[in-house]
Amino acid sequence: MESWTRLSTSLSNIDFGASANKLAKGFNSSVQATRERLGTVAPEEITELPQEYRDLEARVDALKAAHVALLKITTVYSTENYDYPVVIAENITELSTTIGVGINNLASTSLKGTNLPAPTEIAPPAQIHKTLPHALGRSATTAANAIKATNSGAEDKLGKALTLYAEGWDKISTARVQHDITVRDQFLHPWQQTLSTSINVAVKARQAVRVSRLELDAAKQTLKNASPAKQEQARIEVENAEDDLVQKTEVAITLMKTVLENPEPLKNLNELAKAQLLYFSAAAESLSGIQGEVEELSVAAEGEYRKSRDH
Repeated sequence: MESWTRLSTSLSNIDFGASANKLAKGFNSSVQATRERLGTVAPEEITELPQEYRDLEARVDALKAAHVALLKITTVYSTENYDYPVVIAENITELSTTIGVGINNLASTSLKGTNLPAPTEIAPPAQIHKTLPHALGRSATTAANAIKATNSGAEDKLGKALTLYAEGWDKISTARVQHDITVRDQFLHPWQQTLSTSINVAVKARQAVRVSRLELDAAKQTLKNASPAKQEQARIEVENAEDDLVQKTEVAITLMKTVLENPEPLKNLNELAKAQLLYFSAAAESLSGIQGEVEELSVAAEGEYRKSRDH
């Protein structure tokens, strides 16, 4: 009996009238949207939103499209290996090494304090940056060492040039790591944040306006077809729907203006361009610093080659 009393009390607290009214509004709005989509509603029966609102809609759509277009490309900066040529093969090697180190160190920790001999803990391997500049530097170093290993200490112009080339790309590698960090922190994250927060908030406010407008036009249709006994209630529903649309439109206009006036996207784009400028400037400076020396070695080698041919 007590359970039935609690159930009765809970049921009495539910406003079935409000719930039914909300469901009816939702159904009428869906019907109105379907009729508009099928073209069975006369243009004059669709409430026209203010021109200012429609202009702001177009500008917000353009701002959103701009963010999406640039993110399609710049999201590659979220991972370091976007230009790395041999990532798959090295990943397999690194994975086996990491697993081996992990098993060894786990065993070392687990066997401490027991009578069993514990293996010595191994330091994890140093981080291998996976970028094209790092790959070029490492490959040039490997090539230089291969040349030097066969010359018994004698100077080899190609080996020296390869060493210079490796040194140049080592400097570029450092600049590349800094470039990626800056782009992620100063451009990519805030650019994505603007899209997922302020722009989307404005878009949701516009969706609320659309729903409110559909409810208003559905209410107008109900009033148009209402019997004399229901005319007054239907008229009240239209007035309430008009007030709701005005309020939601004003909110949406304010939010869209806020998004469009926000200087952050322009600031973020400037940070992207600045990071790229610093990186390419560092690359140009490093390569120009070694290119002259490599050219001297090249000219000297060509001269020696021609001289040997003349004899």
